Amino acid sequence: MALNQEDFSTLLLEEREDRLTVLLNRPEVRNAIDQKMVDELHAVCAELEKNPKILIIAGTDGVYASGADIGQLRERRRDDALQGINSTIFARIAKLPMPVIAALDGYCLGGGAELAYAADFRIGTPNVRIGNPETGLGILAAAGATWRLKELVGEPKAKEILLAGTVLRAEEALRINLITEIHEAPELMDAAHKLADRIGRQDPLAVRITKSVFHAPAEAHPLIDTLAQGILFESQAKFDRMQAFLDKKSAKANDATSQDRNRK
Repeated sequence: MALNQEDFSTLLLEEREDRLTVLLNRPEVRNAIDQKMVDELHAVCAELEKNPKILIIAGTDGVYASGADIGQLRERRRDDALQGINSTIFARIAKLPMPVIAALDGYCLGGGAELAYAADFRIGTPNVRIGNPETGLGILAAAGATWRLKELVGEPKAKEILLAGTVLRAEEALRINLITEIHEAPELMDAAHKLADRIGRQDPLAVRITKSVFHAPAEAHPLIDTLAQGILFESQAKFDRMQAFLDKKSAKANDATSQDRNRK
């Protein structure tokens, strides 16, 4: 991979054959997302768009991300808002070819929460505190929460989070499926890698195409499903994997037949 840890100051990177782990690493400000981190996340996305891998995003020091850097946010004006600094990178992360796993611990607020919403999977620890307190700061959650959150948890709960500033604890986030698993902090990254292992056992092309079709607009279905299936029906992996399935099934049947004969 073309990414070099020496080129990153706000992220810690760990690469494996089929995945990349990115740790948000600004512990002095609880991993607040600043312009430098956004730029470095863009560099990560550029590489994963060229060489698709599963992406795991987590934080350091018991915190995912406490939000956008308020010091920088305080100084931003209209033209900065119109650039969509955070929304652009979160949208890019959401559209990565392979699945994105957010492993959450501690504070996951504001922009940190919106980064988590952009992931395909969210798992967490009992210490998770997730929500969008932006209206309390005189702004709105403009980097995806106003529409992603409604899709994830439904309109009533989304409004409670966005309009009343409710911050959810892990148990309620699990109950409404905003996160899907809770693990103690020492086991969180192992759980994220186990989920990545399950994804990794699937055919990568089938995973990539399924993710794209899943996120296609409603009016694109069922045509996009049919076209995507046509592509996959011609892939060598489809023939190899189906043949392996049939061979395994046949072997089991032959073994069962042999056992019946021996019992007789």
